Amino acid sequence: MKFNGRSGEPAYRRIQSAIRKRIESGHLKTGDLVDSERELAKIHQVSLMTARHALADLAKDGIVERRHGAGTFVAPPKIHFNKLMSYTEQMASRGLSARSRIVSQSVINEEPEIAARLSLPSTSPLVRVERVRQAADEPFALETCYLSAEEFPGLAEAPLERGSLFSILENEYGIELAYADEEIDATASDSRTMELLAVPRGSPILRIRQLIFSTKGKATIYVLGLYRSGRHSLTIRRFR
Repeated sequence: MKFNGRSGEPAYRRIQSAIRKRIESGHLKTGDLVDSERELAKIHQVSLMTARHALADLAKDGIVERRHGAGTFVAPPKIHFNKLMSYTEQMASRGLSARSRIVSQSVINEEPEIAARLSLPSTSPLVRVERVRQAADEPFALETCYLSAEEFPGLAEAPLERGSLFSILENEYGIELAYADEEIDATASDSRTMELLAVPRGSPILRIRQLIFSTKGKATIYVLGLYRSGRHSLTIRRFR
């Protein structure tokens, strides 16, 4: 195995880091062609086998996808349903920084149906946090989270532009999340979603409604997620 003489880092890891940084910075976007094995070997002065190893590992991690006869391309973000993870954790698993744009963050009082899902009185005030999730500076999801304003005072002012809601609940409020019940279906984008996610009017959108429970079995967060079709895939692992 060839190493980087200065840092002791394996050469294939150095190639992977360079590709990840280009994706994170937006220089490579979903669907873009990645340098070939021969090009990577020449750029990084390594063997063809080392470059092939680097791309194979990135493909296994879902960062790139290899198409026979066409080349290697940046893969769309993947949503993993076999483990409850925050968006920050999802991006970290891909070696990327979580990026979000806050659309709205406030306390509301007129969502009796969502309050009921959270086992709260219909008139309960709720914290609503609406964020556009981004990968490589490209929007891929519109996510709206609802929580009890009374149980989480000050959450409406929390810095969630880059921070993890899961981490804030754990570190600031002592809440550990355990599992989620999910409803998944398809819907068409309305004019607002179309604008926020940069998709044509009427484009198919994957809708995921999630009720997240704490380790004490209490309904804690209701999440409505709208995902761009064609910008992600679903990975589902089933056990028996």
